[in-house]
Amino acid sequence: MFGPQVPSVTPAQVDASAYLLDVREPDEWQAGHAPAAHHLPMMEVPARIAEIPHDTEVVVVCRSGGRSGQVVSYLMGNGWDNVRNLDGGMQAWAADGRDVVSENGQPARVL
Repeated sequence: MFGPQVPSVTPAQVDASAYLLDVREPDEWQAGHAPAAHHLPMMEVPARIAEIPHDTEVVVVCRSGGRSGQVVSYLMGNGWDNVRNLDGGMQAWAADGRDVVSENGQPARVL
């Protein structure tokens, strides 16, 4: 989607030790996210960029891969070389049978 300048991985390629950075909005996060993910809405990334690790693989995720691709580009432009976009986002994650949990007591789903 973004060409060779934005590295990406499929859900099956995400290592269990990767730092999953979910950049979706709070309502999307509450409805369903990967169990080990860290929530940081896209618009808060510039103000909270110091929270994103440099020393481990970071996989950025949104619903379908568009917003997360923009965040990967932004982070790469600010010195991160350890970031990857989750190809297909949470939709692909769920379709691949990966675990999804909710924060609102409802069955987990991807918005």
